[in-house]
Amino acid sequence: MPGRTAQLPARLYRRNIGVLALAAVLPLILAWMVAPFGQDPAYHRFADQRVLLGIPHFGDVVSNIGLLIVGALGLAFVAGGRGRAILTEPSERLPYQVFFTGIALIAFGSAYYHADPTHQTLFWDRLAMTIAYLALLALFIADRVHGPVGVRVMLPLLVGLGVGALIYWRLGEAAGDGDLRFYFLSQIYPALMIPLICLLFPGRHTSGRYVLYLFVCYAFVVGSERLDHEIYALSAGVVSGHSLKHLFAALAAYMIHAMLAVSVGDPGR
Repeated sequence: MPGRTAQLPARLYRRNIGVLALAAVLPLILAWMVAPFGQDPAYHRFADQRVLLGIPHFGDVVSNIGLLIVGALGLAFVAGGRGRAILTEPSERLPYQVFFTGIALIAFGSAYYHADPTHQTLFWDRLAMTIAYLALLALFIADRVHGPVGVRVMLPLLVGLGVGALIYWRLGEAAGDGDLRFYFLSQIYPALMIPLICLLFPGRHTSGRYVLYLFVCYAFVVGSERLDHEIYALSAGVVSGHSLKHLFAALAAYMIHAMLAVSVGDPGR
């Protein structure tokens, strides 16, 4: 597996590593400065309260099918001949496999949560999201910064810390004193670090263009989530903003699949 990015001169590479390290530390310092806060009970009051075909909160449950499809497509691609043509070593494929597995698991965790929205069920939704988001960051580190470090160090470290932050929140909530600071930090880190990594380091199989597409989709994820009730009212109860959020999230994850598919035809990108 390739080590550090070969296209950068050693001095520039070391400088960019320093910039990346500083950028990684600053959000952690800011998180410590923020007062602890728990989960707002109103979070669970979604617009779609329908029971159809015996499924409560129908739209928010069934809209997760898109995530399952994208996760399965991504895993099949990585394991297939086209994926192996660019990700030639098992270690190169591992971050993608963890990412797409996490995406597929979000479908189950989110459906389980939305069938009965509580703090307890929310844990399983967020567990899968944490795995997927932090595996995504690790795969960009492996592709652009340093292959072995990204796979052998950062992948287990990031996922482990993210899951630990989630467990910390859940145990706190059970004791009546939940603290979401570090869970939110684990969700914010990829959004901050991946664009910076793309600016500082050239990629082998990852594309800044598809990262842009991913973040455009993510903007729709955030917007539709915030407008859950408004979209449900405008659509006359056909679809809620949160259901659209799941579909936009699936589209965002599909950008990673599309990025790899394009890389097969343009391995020098």
